Amino acid sequence: MRVFTTLPQEDLRKVGPAAQAIEATGYTGVSTQENRHDPFLALAVAGVATRKIELHTGVAISFPRSPMVAANIGWDLAASTGGRFTLGLGSQIRAHNERRFSVPWSPPAPRMREYIQAVRAIWAAWKGDGKLSYEGKHYRFTLMTPNFVPEAYDAPAPRIGLAAVGPAMLKVAAEESDGAKLHVFCTRKYLENKVMPILSEGLSRTGRAREKFEISGGGFVVTGKDDAAVQKLFDWVRYRVAFYGSTPAYWPVFEEHGLGDLGRKLNAMTKAGQWNEIAAEVPDDVVHLFAAVGRHDQIAQAIEARFGGLVDSISASANSSKPADLPPDLLQDLARIPTVYRPQT
Repeated sequence: MRVFTTLPQEDLRKVGPAAQAIEATGYTGVSTQENRHDPFLALAVAGVATRKIELHTGVAISFPRSPMVAANIGWDLAASTGGRFTLGLGSQIRAHNERRFSVPWSPPAPRMREYIQAVRAIWAAWKGDGKLSYEGKHYRFTLMTPNFVPEAYDAPAPRIGLAAVGPAMLKVAAEESDGAKLHVFCTRKYLENKVMPILSEGLSRTGRAREKFEISGGGFVVTGKDDAAVQKLFDWVRYRVAFYGSTPAYWPVFEEHGLGDLGRKLNAMTKAGQWNEIAAEVPDDVVHLFAAVGRHDQIAQAIEARFGGLVDSISASANSSKPADLPPDLLQDLARIPTVYRPQT
């Protein structure tokens, strides 16, 4: 099992020392989010401060950025870190695109398919694989003069991971990207019954080996050095389950467990402004559906039971603003959990 953690994105002065400590402890890599802060800046700082950990956006929101902008940032991060960067992309929902980023909305899966194809076409042109010529319904790239081609670097073009929840985006992930970055609002049953069949079918359709496709996330990890730390994080995750569960887009996960009424109740509460009361509606057994739970001396077994055989990498940070505190020996135990994905060496 590959294990990622987070960076202190809120203060770039803290990122370098944090990244060095993460690398020394034995984590696979770091992942950033585009919530309160830009997802690329912290990775740039972490990349020049370290030598081997992987650097992923998990994720950068696609549509507010032209594919050319994403390609340029991805190229620079990969070039300056010896190819350690993975461009993780996500569409976000309509309200955020239109009202937070002020960009037009259209059906996201077809547009995301073109977005990934366009980024790859740009990178291929920069790698010298022919003239830039990509024309789709949403994006068109046909101009690339030598003045705008970045310097070459000795590593493959970055990998692309795609955040996917519903069937349409999971299909795009399997057919176009190098890996699916699954939402934390996910259960093992939903993974087995809904997610994996779509990914498997998409990989088969495109003739790609599962060993080259990374499946990340798909649930929370709730752990700490003692029971009090675990309980504190467990209650934090309880609220996150309530928060995500109040959104209709995530209800298929609840429905898989016969919890549709809970989703509708949470939705009504948020519309009434009862944000401080929604967590109390989520019982312990529902939280356990979404998380591997246990102290540091228990969590390896819980992670294998919750994610094993399905997922290749996990985030050890349930809270994106707080890096995980897993000790080196625990990371070694987790590394022994078998996975299908085989990273490039």
